[in-house]
Amino acid sequence: MTDDKPHILLVEDEIHLARGICFNLEEEGHRVSHFETAERAMATLEIEHFDLVILDVMLPGMDGFQACRAIRALDPRVPILLLTARSEDADRVEGLENGADDYLTKPFNLVEFLLRVKGMLRRSSWYRPEPVEEGYSFGDNEVFLLSYRARTAQGEVDLTEMEVRVLSVFFRKEGQAIHRSDLLQSVWGYSSDTETRTLDNFIVRLRKYFEPDPSHPIHFQTVRAVGYRFSREGK
Repeated sequence: MTDDKPHILLVEDEIHLARGICFNLEEEGHRVSHFETAERAMATLEIEHFDLVILDVMLPGMDGFQACRAIRALDPRVPILLLTARSEDADRVEGLENGADDYLTKPFNLVEFLLRVKGMLRRSSWYRPEPVEEGYSFGDNEVFLLSYRARTAQGEVDLTEMEVRVLSVFFRKEGQAIHRSDLLQSVWGYSSDTETRTLDNFIVRLRKYFEPDPSHPIHFQTVRAVGYRFSREGK
């Protein structure tokens, strides 16, 4: 009989914090594998599948940003949550640019942490593979949500779980202005009053993939004081 509990990889060198995180995640019904260094975690990632990676930025040896890039090379899909003691915007942006899907700044509220984990673990309705998949085309791009990949003017792109979730919302609501809070709630599981730059940095990432000129986007448009709109035709 297989264990269907979500399997979480925790990379955290602060032992007291790690013990608390492991205890609370296990109380929530998750399996947790904990490592103090990214190097040891990477060796396990090569042979085991995980549903979520929780990764501290300040680690001995390979740091969290380097580990994030290495994890993405091994598994382009797995959601990655960064834990950081750094509060500067530049560090958060660096983490998201290196392939992370979200971040929490230490010290964090336990309830918020568990809600964030729950949101990131939520199973995608499009996760189940189908024998034939039709791509979603716009501009010079073709996106295959079920197989987590895209063809772009720059070449093939492997998509993360969270990128697929964001794109699915945009495609489903093509042409509509989508409120920031709705995107954060449906994709990341945030409460509607949460302030975060995660979404904005995600949009920057999508524009780099899919826009002819990311500095003048035509597909992933900003709607002032609301959020974002996806335009298939680029109008």
